[in-house]
Amino acid sequence: MATIVTISNSVGANRIIPTIAIPYPTGNPEKGEKEFELRHSLVKKALDALVTNVDKPTIF
Repeated sequence: MATIVTISNSVGANRIIPTIAIPYPTGNPEKGEKEFELRHSLVKKALDALVTNVDKPTIF
């Protein structure tokens, strides 16, 4: 999970999940239900990426 995808791609990360902001990459936990749903969806996307076979850097 990365806020700056180009850096992850340049260092050769296999799986890259773009996030939303530098201070709270997966959403601000103090913002309530909408941010919770955002965090939940990003973590689910990351878990799905872990079980996906890749042979080169892949952005999900």
